[in-house]
Formats: sequence, C-alpha cells, structure tokens
Amino acid sequence: MDLWLLILVALSVAALLRATVNLLFSPAGKKRLPPGPLTFPVIGNFIWLRKSSFSELEPVVRSLHARHGPMVTLHVGSRPAVFISSPALAHKALVHHGAVFADRPPALATARVISSNQHNISSSSYGPTWRLFRRNLTAEILHPPRLRSYSRARAWVLDILVSELKSQPGSVVRVVDHFQYAMFCLLVLMCFGDRLEEKQIKQIEDVQRRLLLGLQRFSVLNSWPRVSKLVLRNRWKEFYDLYEYRNHVLVPLIRARSKAKREQLNKAKENGNDGDWIVSYVDTLLDLELPEQKRKLEEEEIASLCSEFLDAGTDTTSTALQWIMANLVKYPEIQERLYDEIKSVVGQGEEQVKEEDLQRLEYLKAVVLEGLRRHPPAHFMLPHAVTEDVELGGYVIPKDGTINFPVAEMGWDPEVWEDPMAFKPERFLNSGGGEAGRFDITGSKEIKMMPFGAGRRMCPAHGLAMLHLEYYVANLVWLFRWETVAGEEVDLSEKLQFTIVMKNPLRAQICPRNLST
Repeated sequence: MDLWLLILVALSVAALLRATVNLLFSPAGKKRLPPGPLTFPVIGNFIWLRKSSFSELEPVVRSLHARHGPMVTLHVGSRPAVFISSPALAHKALVHHGAVFADRPPALATARVISSNQHNISSSSYGPTWRLFRRNLTAEILHPPRLRSYSRARAWVLDILVSELKSQPGSVVRVVDHFQYAMFCLLVLMCFGDRLEEKQIKQIEDVQRRLLLGLQRFSVLNSWPRVSKLVLRNRWKEFYDLYEYRNHVLVPLIRARSKAKREQLNKAKENGNDGDWIVSYVDTLLDLELPEQKRKLEEEEIASLCSEFLDAGTDTTSTALQWIMANLVKYPEIQERLYDEIKSVVGQGEEQVKEEDLQRLEYLKAVVLEGLRRHPPAHFMLPHAVTEDVELGGYVIPKDGTINFPVAEMGWDPEVWEDPMAFKPERFLNSGGGEAGRFDITGSKEIKMMPFGAGRRMCPAHGLAMLHLEYYVANLVWLFRWETVAGEEVDLSEKLQFTIVMKNPLRAQICPRNLST
C-alpha cells in the first residue's frame, strides 16, 4: 500500500507542476479570469474532491460569491471552473451567447461508460450527434400531438397512484415511494410502448436507482482512472457489473419492441392504417443514424438513451411532486385555495381533473411554479463548457473552461424575489400580467428562475414535466385532503441524492374528499 501511496504522490506532484506551468505561461493563464480563492490547481482539486457532494459545495460557493461577486473561479486541475450566480449574467451567457456556452466538458470515466461514450442528450458535445438526439426527442416524442397520445397512459398511472394511496393502513402514506413508482410506470410505457408487468417495472426501477445512488460511491473511480483500475479493482468490477446488469434488463425490452414494430409495419401495409399503435421512444431510436459515423445505434447505445429518458423523467418529477405536496400539507390554507379553484372549474360531480381543465387553473400553475422556484430538484445545472474564449461580466472565460450555474441561488435571489425563502404561490399571480400561465420559465426574455436550465441546453422535456406536475398535483388535491400525521411536523430539510430530496420524506394523513372516491 505504501508503494501505491508513493505513486499517487508522484503523480500529484507531476500534475501540480504541469498545471502550474500551464496556468502561468499559457495564454489562458494571462487572461483575466473571474476572481476566486488563491489555490494551486491540484490542491484545489483535492479540496473539490473533499467537497464532492453538492450539498457541501453549495455553501462554499455561496460564501465565495459573497466575497468576490457574481462570478468566481475555482481551479479544478488545469481546467478553470467558473460559477455564475447572477440571473442577468446567466441570461447573457446562455441566451445571448448560446452557441458558445452550449458545450459540455469531457465526461468523467464512469459517466463515459454509462452514457456509451457520451452518446446521449445530456452529455454529448455540442454538435451533429447532440442535435440528432435532441431533435429526435422533441420532434418525435415531445411535440403536442404525440404528448396527447399518451393521455390515456397518464390516466392509467393516476389510477395506479390513487389505488396505492388508498391501500395504505390508516391512510398514512410515505408519498415518495408511490410517486416514484407511478412516474416510473408512465415513463417506462412512453419509453418501451407497453404496459409491462409490475415485476418488470420494479426490476427496471431497481437497476436505475442503483446506478443513480451509486454515483457518489463510484465517484472515487474518476480520480486517476488508470491508477484506480489497479488500486480499486473490486469497485470497478462492481461498477461494470451494475452497468452490464442495466443492459441485461433493458436490451431484451428493446429487442421485443423492435420485433413488435416490424410486425406492426407489416400489418399496416396489409390493412392500410396503423390501428391504435402508439409510438414509443425506442421506436424513434431504432431508426436513427449517427451523422458522423453513418451507422445506426447499437443496442447498448439505445439502452443508454433509454436510461437517460427514464432518469430525467422520473426522479426530477417525483422529487418536485413531493416538495409541492409537502408545502400543501404544511400550509393547509394554500391547499384549500387550490381545491376551491379546482372545484370552480371541474365541478363537484367529476371524479378526476381532466387535462383540458388545466389551462383554466391559474393558481395551480402558480403553486407548481413556486414549488420549482423554492425547491428546484437540482441546485446546480449540469456543467457547461465554452467553445471559444468569451468575455462575460468584464472577465474572460477561456476556451474549454467549465461553467456552473447555481439554480437554487437564482430562484432565491432577494433582488428578484421578495421574501424568497417563503412559499407564496400568489407571487406568480401578482406579477407578469397576473397570470401564472404567462410566466416565462424558459428564460428566453429574462431569467428569474431556471429549474429546467435555459438556452440551447435547456431541458427539452420542460413542457412534459409541467404537464405531469399540474395534472398529478391537481388530482391529488381534488381526490384527497392532505394533512400532517398526528404528532408530526413537515420537515423541509434537504438531502442530496441524485436530486435534492427531503431529508425526512413526507408522511401525510390523507382523507378522501368525495364519497365517490
């Protein structure tokens, strides 16, 4: 073990010397970077690793912004990491200089494996492959007519969720488990096109959750990957076994859907119509051809894109849903105002809130927006990288510099939001023309909050996420009264998992509002 320690020290010293020389003598080192703490690159890297959890990093970055201003720099190895907390500067970067700030930094070793060498939407470099993946998702799955085709699936999942909630002893529910499973049912159907058996859904959910929750455990593998493959062989084996297990679970579903699609095409040729065939995400991926390599996607690459689709649509939405419901339990007057609005639109006799009713529920939209502002599922966006030297805020960010945007800090900015830490949905009704539906959550005109990001790398499924949140919040409030469990209080403390979740998951007492429920 002493030998390995000697090797790591030698590598660290060599990297320190190289990074210091690069910093002092390279053209980028002579440019005026945003301010930050005085640090040597490799020492800075060790500090970064020690604060590898964003829940620990966030207060460090906040204190640096208080000391140095809205732009600060940390040296992570030889690559400067710039943090931008100003909504105005974020808008200038992501919207005005959108193409320059649209790249991603190189993936870490474990992320490169999981993403099939960055062959997915979130981590692909800004270029033809990324455009292909994003255009396919937005044009084939997320456009309005296709989203409407999944309306029966959303109603089916609502029935599953309501049934699960009603079955809990004493009507006391730990909501996050039911929310996660319900959203997984929906996203699995959208991804693979079939209503799978509960056992299959649970298996997919298990492997996806193990991969997500294992990110922190496997993060040590990203420090000196060549060395860690020798020193931490068992952990690398554990990681690769989990990756292979994911493919073992997803690839058979991809093959089954491919076979079903071929059979459907043959039937369509014979009958002259598609029947009730609903296009799934896998269907669209089977036809793609990589523009630079002139080949179709391999099964493992399709599995990586499916994994990304499931993670992005499940955890963030179920996390946001839990935060919103937690505030409705904590503040019953807000819950009752929302219920009264729903009753005025839907009518007492209706069993469910329909999707077409959502457009008339302004306070519902305000509640969802306030939930996303006060409790964004991610407190940092995925890091961006710049494709060329660029001036911003009087400083120069060098080409390949990494850019980070603290989403939560922007949504809590007291210069933008009055009493920012309070949960006040009416703030979205008292501004912007008095209608929450007019609030620009894309940040195209100005950024006040950015739970879905902004600019060219903005989450392409933000419209779908808003639909899911509005639909399920409305129905949960319409069907049940949500109250605190006797002797308990709602604790809004946070904890980092894949998203920022409730440290103590919400437990609530539910009571059916109507005799028909």
